[in-house]
Amino acid sequence: MAKPEIIAYLKPVCGWSNGVRAFFQKYDLEYEDKDIINNPSNYQEMVMKSGQPLSPCVMVDGKMLADVSGEEVETWMLANGYLQPSLANAAGPIDRGCQH
Repeated sequence: MAKPEIIAYLKPVCGWSNGVRAFFQKYDLEYEDKDIINNPSNYQEMVMKSGQPLSPCVMVDGKMLADVSGEEVETWMLANGYLQPSLANAAGPIDRGCQH
């Protein structure tokens, strides 16, 4: 199975963004992490490519998944044949925002 090209538009500190990172770690997927808070051009690129302002956004082989959780990215990648199911545990929650 060929490795997909993955670009993730994420916040440095955010439960949803960390959930996407935990999902990538669970499957040992390589990805480009584009910081949308400290680099305004990354944020503008995300808005332009996704057509909306909410994050996280993940692009897999040119297909944009907008405003998604790690769980949603996992479901999409499994359904589209990018992954085989894994029994490994993620390093953290992949389906929720920040805990207070």
